Amino acid sequence: MPADAPDRAPAGLVLRSPAGRGTLLATVLGSALVFLDGTVVGIALPAIADDLGATTAGLQWTVNGYALTLAALLLLGGSLGDRFGRRRVFLIGTVAFAAASVLCAVAPTVGGCWSRRVRCRASAARCSPRGRWRSSRPRSSPATGRRPSARGRG
Repeated sequence: MPADAPDRAPAGLVLRSPAGRGTLLATVLGSALVFLDGTVVGIALPAIADDLGATTAGLQWTVNGYALTLAALLLLGGSLGDRFGRRRVFLIGTVAFAAASVLCAVAPTVGGCWSRRVRCRASAARCSPRGRWRSSRPRSSPATGRRPSARGRG
């Protein structure tokens, strides 16, 4: 991008404007919320084991099911954003994530906790990629005006 070009997202959003800063703040907080939730689960494992009588295997599935679901559905979240609109998918994912988190907090068994954590992460996959969409889009080279090829040569 030339030095004198305005800092713009492809949709025409000026990142230095109040709307641009608000969009950036929302996407950063949405992504942080998702990854912070994964950290909180690791810290809460002893309490989960005590409250729900979980075995080591149950606790492992609580953590691993969460990570596997995100890994499996992260690309799908990005595709949904491209198809139905990034803002809509981000908002739906964030609301669903919050609702699934509340359901996790009231789970009566470790199996219920695990299944609700999977739902929580499936919702998180819809809001997490929104913060990184710009860096993944191909841009044209200022020198050649062409997009980079699959082999990395512009």
